[in-house]
Amino acid sequence: MQTEKPAAMPPFSQECLTTAEATARLQQYGFNEIAREKTLSPLRRMWNHVKNPLVILLFVLGTLSWLTGDIRATIVIFVMVLLGIVLRYFQEMKADKAAQKLKAMVSTHATVIRDGNQRELPLKLLVPGDLVILSAGDMVPADIRLLTAKDLHVNQAALTGEALPVEKEAKDVDDTIDNPLEQICYCFLGTNVISGSATAVVMHTGDQTYFGGVAHSIAGERELTSFDKGINRFTWLMIRFMFIMVPAVFLINGLTRHNWLEAFLFAMAVAVGLTPEMLPMIVTVNLSKGALAMARKKVIVKRLNAIQNFGAMDILCTDKTGTITRGKIVLQQHLDVSGKDSQTVLDYGYLNSYYHTGLKNIMDDAVLEHEELETALKIKETYQKIDEIPFDFERKRMSVVVAEKNAQHLLICKGAVEGILDICTRIEMNREIKELSAIEKNGCLELVHSMNKKGFRVVALAYRQIEPGAEGTGYHISDEKELVLLGFLSFFDPPKETAAEALERLQRLHVDVKILTGDNEAITRYICEQVRMPYDKILLGHDIEKMDDKKLDAVVTSYNIFARLIPSHKKRIIQALQRNGHVTGFLGDGINDAPALKIADIGISVNSAVDVAKESSDIILMENNLLVLEQGVAEGRSVFGNIIKYIKMAASSNFGNMFSVVGASAFLPFLPMLPIQVLTNNLLYDFSQTTIPTDKVDEDWQIKPRKWTIDELQRFILYIGPISSIFDYITFFILWFVFHANHNPALFHTGWFIESLFTQTLIIHVIRTNKIPFIESRASWQLLTSSIIIVIAGAWLTVSPLARVLGFVPLPTLYWIFLAVILIFYILLTQLMKNHLTKK
Repeated sequence: MQTEKPAAMPPFSQECLTTAEATARLQQYGFNEIAREKTLSPLRRMWNHVKNPLVILLFVLGTLSWLTGDIRATIVIFVMVLLGIVLRYFQEMKADKAAQKLKAMVSTHATVIRDGNQRELPLKLLVPGDLVILSAGDMVPADIRLLTAKDLHVNQAALTGEALPVEKEAKDVDDTIDNPLEQICYCFLGTNVISGSATAVVMHTGDQTYFGGVAHSIAGERELTSFDKGINRFTWLMIRFMFIMVPAVFLINGLTRHNWLEAFLFAMAVAVGLTPEMLPMIVTVNLSKGALAMARKKVIVKRLNAIQNFGAMDILCTDKTGTITRGKIVLQQHLDVSGKDSQTVLDYGYLNSYYHTGLKNIMDDAVLEHEELETALKIKETYQKIDEIPFDFERKRMSVVVAEKNAQHLLICKGAVEGILDICTRIEMNREIKELSAIEKNGCLELVHSMNKKGFRVVALAYRQIEPGAEGTGYHISDEKELVLLGFLSFFDPPKETAAEALERLQRLHVDVKILTGDNEAITRYICEQVRMPYDKILLGHDIEKMDDKKLDAVVTSYNIFARLIPSHKKRIIQALQRNGHVTGFLGDGINDAPALKIADIGISVNSAVDVAKESSDIILMENNLLVLEQGVAEGRSVFGNIIKYIKMAASSNFGNMFSVVGASAFLPFLPMLPIQVLTNNLLYDFSQTTIPTDKVDEDWQIKPRKWTIDELQRFILYIGPISSIFDYITFFILWFVFHANHNPALFHTGWFIESLFTQTLIIHVIRTNKIPFIESRASWQLLTSSIIIVIAGAWLTVSPLARVLGFVPLPTLYWIFLAVILIFYILLTQLMKNHLTKK
């Protein structure tokens, strides 16, 4: 089974390259550049919107209408298609400006030894075999193996998800470690040096690096999301209906009336009537409206379809570092030796970091976040710095010496636990100082070990009171002896304040949350405990490595926590969930998250994420607030709700009308409706639906994830569609036997036109909600107004100056009474059938 890992490091030489050798290798390996996702050209972007099956179908029907001289139908179809394409094109162009290119993740130059001389070279000119020099603040310019290292600490959170720096050393490869990221002698492109220095040999450059492999895997075209696939499946469903209905209408009318041209034109009108030509515009307007709503909440929507996927999402996979957690180390605890909170430990720790003048690390910064202590301790007025014993990586500790006015000197030492314990002879417990016995020492080690298991980085704090020496005498490492162990400072990357509440809200919306992290299981388990997530079952990366796709598919839904993952593991987990029928989102912010972000149905990133993660995302949270996720899910479900309203209404109503056309064509001695009347009906009815994006979605409908289910949609069409046909046939019966329309085709055409328009336009108010329409749930005023305007316009056409052109005649007063009764019973029967389908 193939997985994406850093390529195995080849044998290496400690000899520097010559310029000639480097030039030859540059020809062989290429520039040290990573793959970038190609920016779509305007034509390519336009083509991506045009090649949709529904758009192609409408273009074909529009072209056929033009070839047969039906200019009205041609204009209607092409206006709707072009409007939908143009709206989506410009919306996505605007959104993509936020992340058009994959920005450089590394410095532009590196310090290289060539021809025996040290020089600065552009990063792109590095080749495998080059010797490079690293120091604090440098970005690692390629995948390298260390030759020498002094006190080297590297931040590789963007690759592994581990917030704390890791120490690297020039040692041999550990054959027991499978993941090269965990090898102590390797550093990787995309990481940066926190402290120390090193010399190293370049092993991989460009796309052969770990970062380059990730970037290359996301540089191609995206797979279709569940929303795209749903639209396409619906389109092909309607095409299948057309392949049955349109030939049937053409043959029946041609064989019964022997006017094949008339039969063809009528069949074309039926094809247009069956096609939901407003769907591209309805979808685009709904998605654009959702994008604007999200923009007001400081969320960038890069791909419009992502909004619907947000609502359809039933599983959210999330990275831990920087998404669930703050991505920043904080001082979490200040404990005495018995594990109780101690203000004295915090005060001494602050004094040590405050007077520390060497290179401050992230733990010093975390201590100094407690700025209130400067005032509380009255540091400038009360304390005077006497001396400092700097940090070094052999001792792994540092000390400052301060004195209160007219008081003894106080040496405060802070550093690695084992090293501090070795120089302590006493211990302070409950404000009493006593000898440090083996029992107390073991107790302290157990306390520290328990904190380490939860993911805390722990340093020890000790002190010693010293009689002031002769003036001008300094302090030395030899003075770090016979100290009193005071307690411990623990550091951690804590959960965001909003994380627990956001996850709880997502659970209420039936979105199952799973954590996918490269960090270790101890830290992950503790974070899950903090945000109130179940953490009893954890699947680790090396276990996933042993599974084939079939085995992973079988177990993936039973785990909520996945740890020690590499990018290919995250990608496989997402794909396994998708194969299980879930619409899956992924929230991440690191390089290691990019493949999962791209393969997910909805990729979500935060504004503080690395550029490659933002490039791979569909949605970017501009505020680092997870509560926006819940709002996005609700907005996505509202958007999908309005889209599905139109689809259900258009498909079922169109199907019912065309089903009526087939039956009427079989027994009528004339066309059931003139082609121009079919198109006028379709045009008016389509305009009545343009206000659907303004409609509200019932709150109880938003509680559960909503996604495309073609079987359910097909069932809805087959149940609701024939109901309209029942009332169409009742109308035929009334027109034939009550108003004797068998001798007056124009009356028949007008009567059916009005009944068809009224039922289609008004039935949206039944279909738009699972509740009782007009009573428990009302449409937006825009949708109500458009419905009323269209039925009035349809009635006016029958007596307007355009009536003769359209083939209409005035209808008897009694007909309008019959129509009112038909509408009432039609709404009642549709409501009953809708309730039956909802329960089923």
